[in-house]
Amino acid sequence: MKASDLKNRFHRWLYEEDGSELDRELEGALSNPSERMQREIDPETFARHEAQADEKRHELLMEEEKNYRRLHDWGMTKGSRLVKNAYRAAAVAVLIAVTVFLIRTVIELPPFGDPNNLYNNEVSARYIEQGIPETGAINFVAGMILDYRAFDTFGESTVLFVAACSVLILLKLGEHEKGEKPTPAMLEAEYDDRHHEPKNDEILQLAAKILVPIVLFYGIYVVLNGHLSPGGGFSGGAIMGAALILYLNAYGFEKASKIFTFKTFRWVTFVSLMTYAGLKSYSFFTGANHIESHIPKGTPGAILSSGFILPLNICVGLIVMCTMYAFYTLFRKGGMK
Repeated sequence: MKASDLKNRFHRWLYEEDGSELDRELEGALSNPSERMQREIDPETFARHEAQADEKRHELLMEEEKNYRRLHDWGMTKGSRLVKNAYRAAAVAVLIAVTVFLIRTVIELPPFGDPNNLYNNEVSARYIEQGIPETGAINFVAGMILDYRAFDTFGESTVLFVAACSVLILLKLGEHEKGEKPTPAMLEAEYDDRHHEPKNDEILQLAAKILVPIVLFYGIYVVLNGHLSPGGGFSGGAIMGAALILYLNAYGFEKASKIFTFKTFRWVTFVSLMTYAGLKSYSFFTGANHIESHIPKGTPGAILSSGFILPLNICVGLIVMCTMYAFYTLFRKGGMK
C-alpha cells in the first residue's frame, strides 16, 4: 500500500469519516496476530503449537512411509504373484489359440501323397508352363522364390537379420573410442584371438591373396546369374561371406576392418532389406490389384531380364554375406571393429 493511501485513510479515521472500516481492520489484525506477534506475546503457547505441528507432520510422514512399504511389499509378494499368474494365463491362452489354429489348418490340408492334390499338378504345371512368360527368369527356382513366393523369401532374409541382431546383443563386447582404455573382456578376447589363431602366416596369406578375389568374383557371378542358371542370392552370398572370412583369417581384424566394419554391416543389411521390401511391395500391390506395374521382363536369357528378380537376388546375397561374416566375427572375437 502506498504512503499517500495510508495518509488518506488515517485522515478519514481521524475525522471519523470512515471509522467502521479501519476499526474492522484493526480488530482483525488483533484477533489474528501474526506468527511474530504470537511469539512475542506468548512464547510458551507458541512453542506448544509448534511442537504439535511438528508432531502432526511426523505422523503424516510415518503414515506415508508405512503406505509406501505396504505397497512395495504387496508388489514383491502378492502383486508379483498376480503378474506372474496373469502372464502364465495369457501365455497359455495364446498357446491354445495358436495350437487350435494350426490343428484346424492341418485338418483342412489335402491328404499327403494324393496325386490329385493341387500342388502335385496345377502348381508345378503353372511354374513350368507359365514361369518364363510371367517372371522372365530362365531359372524356374529363382522365378518361384523371388516372384511367386517373394514375400516368403523376404521373411527368410528378415530371419537372418534378426538372428544376427540377437547374436550381436548376446556376444558383442562393445566399442571404445581412440585413446580410450579397452575393457578387460576386450583384452582377453584379443589375447585369445592371437593365441589360438596367430597372424602373419605367409602360406595362408599367399593363398588368400590368390583365392579371395577369385571367390568374391565367383560369388558375384552366382548372384548376378541366379535368374539364368542354378545359383542366386543365398548361394552367392554364402560364397562371398566365405571369401571375407578367409581374408579375415589370413590378415586379421586390423586389415579386414578397412574393407568391412560394423557400420558397413548395419548399413548394407538395412538398405538391402528396405530395398527388397520396397521393390516386392510395389510389384505385389500392382499385380494383386491388376494395375500396370511397368516393370519390363526383358528378353529371357539376357542378364538384364526377369524384372525385379535380379535386384532382389543382389539384396539377398548382400544380406547373407553380411550375416555370415558377422556371425563369424562375433563367435570368434565378440564383434567387428
